[in-house]
Amino acid sequence: MSPHSSTPDQHRHEPAAAAGLSAPPVIAGLLLAAGGGRRLGGRPKALLTYRGRPLVENAVRVLREAGCGPLHVVLGASAAEVRERADLSGCVVTDNPDWAEGMGSSLRVGLASLAGTGAGAALVSLVDQPGIGPEAVARVRAAYRSPASLVAAAYDGERGHPVLFGADRWPDIVATATGDKGARVHLAAHADELTLVECGDIAEAFDIDTPPDLARLA
Repeated sequence: MSPHSSTPDQHRHEPAAAAGLSAPPVIAGLLLAAGGGRRLGGRPKALLTYRGRPLVENAVRVLREAGCGPLHVVLGASAAEVRERADLSGCVVTDNPDWAEGMGSSLRVGLASLAGTGAGAALVSLVDQPGIGPEAVARVRAAYRSPASLVAAAYDGERGHPVLFGADRWPDIVATATGDKGARVHLAAHADELTLVECGDIAEAFDIDTPPDLARLA
């Protein structure tokens, strides 16, 4: 056999592109973890303790186990302390200096950080929703169809997180995401294009916003 020839087994393990197949879509995980926990007495949500570790680590794990990648994390309140205390290895971590303006600014920063990654979509999750696990995230991720996709988890028919934004939508979201509205302006304007994926059977979409909510982290 020629030193340049290939065995049948080698052919079976060729990359999809070489075999004439389309490569799987790149669905980036974008975690918004900048909140200062105003109603929690100024305790940054990323650093709340969950199962013995900072809450942000759980949110990253969920995205990773759901098959998202690359993983981008937006920090804000106490960003330096979060970087020091939390294991964010394997993530692209970006600081949002304007985090106090609301979620919209963090969403803009996060989408900007994804420029040039080749991702077909960003699957956006929030750090303070530990009741949403990888099964629900994977279900939303699986609904991706094209860079124009617009998908959100639903709980008993009501839209929630995570939300998947195809890359074609990012410029409009960046232009309209202000204050605490996040992507709500874009979602409202394109409601007829939104695919809802019911996740109420496998996840709970509660937020950690107030001191009583902290009991959910036990």
